[in-house]
Amino acid sequence: MTNETTSKISEDSKSAYYKLSIQVSLNGLSFCVLDTLSNTVISSERISFEGELTPYALQKEVKQLFEDHKIHKTNFTEVVVIHRNNLFCLVPNALFNKDELANYLKFNAKILANDHIVYDEIANMDMVNVYVPFMNINNYIFDLFGDFEFMHNGTVLIKNLINSHGNTNEPICYVHLMEGHMDITVIQNKKLLLYNNFSFTAKEDFIYYLLFTLEQLKLDTETTKLKLFGAVEEGDSLYQLCHTYIKDISIFIPSHANHFHLGDLERETIDFTLLNSL
Repeated sequence: MTNETTSKISEDSKSAYYKLSIQVSLNGLSFCVLDTLSNTVISSERISFEGELTPYALQKEVKQLFEDHKIHKTNFTEVVVIHRNNLFCLVPNALFNKDELANYLKFNAKILANDHIVYDEIANMDMVNVYVPFMNINNYIFDLFGDFEFMHNGTVLIKNLINSHGNTNEPICYVHLMEGHMDITVIQNKKLLLYNNFSFTAKEDFIYYLLFTLEQLKLDTETTKLKLFGAVEEGDSLYQLCHTYIKDISIFIPSHANHFHLGDLERETIDFTLLNSL
């Protein structure tokens, strides 16, 4: 297990103005705390697990994380939980019926009869994201803090990439890398062409999923812009592998990074979805 820690939360009266955002997955978890008075991210940590955990083991890791940072003793004005998994399905509003959630998911993911299925409405996109959250995590968070907001990782990615995409007519393929997962989002004219999530261990699998996606969308590797972000840097092995097959490639620097003061914290240690949920 690897982790990146930035700072501890101070226990003072201003904690009533803190906002907590936590992202959970079976491969890792991360959190950050925003002081809404100064608009400053005052604490964050990201942990990557050596293997995929069970939901029960994930809850134990969340509990330990909260104890280490005294999060369970802190007052928050708002708490947001982001669920990162591949148990999701995007459904156009025109085809959506909230009584048919299991039927949407069963063709895309392996679900159990007792799975609790929910959905996020994606504003201005005429679609919803149907998914299975980690209900044991939700129950644990509710026991600590009471009412809170939760959503799927894909919902945060889609909404914020659409908002930062600009008015370009050219399709852009965004790939977010984190803990053995890749989120592929393809946008053109502020419209979503595709969003999907893949798990990979070998770099050959990574490039296969990427090139297969571009092929299915009939996008030319000579002209399509590829923007990588998350756990990737210019010149590393995955970046160089992409450069072998795709001409126009760059590291995507989200504009949200300028919206908050990070103090002594490293921008690279705070996940895109966490900052965009604040």
